[in-house]
Amino acid sequence: MSRNAKQRVALKIRAAVFAALGAETRLALIEKLSTGTPQSISRLAEGSTLTRQAITKHLRILEEAGVVQSIRVGRESRFEFRSEPLKEIRSYLERVSERWDKALARLKAFVEK
Repeated sequence: MSRNAKQRVALKIRAAVFAALGAETRLALIEKLSTGTPQSISRLAEGSTLTRQAITKHLRILEEAGVVQSIRVGRESRFEFRSEPLKEIRSYLERVSERWDKALARLKAFVEK
């Protein structure tokens, strides 16, 4: 696979994670799951006005982005948080931020001359 193709794949993955994190409900689910204990849809729906079906839809979006994964326990699916995609996003944002900091420093040096 060429370097450009790899970069496009990486961008698609990052975009999917950002999109998955772009909903308040999904962020709330991640917060509940970040305790480290896999939880059932019923448990995740507790205290919510959303139906289990709606919660499931949000969990599937998070799962497609790799932020959560489902584990089958008997007849029940439990979901657990996966931190790796968010660690990669954090690293990506740090790289972008560093580039902007350098660009702004160059601009500042140019303007101050």
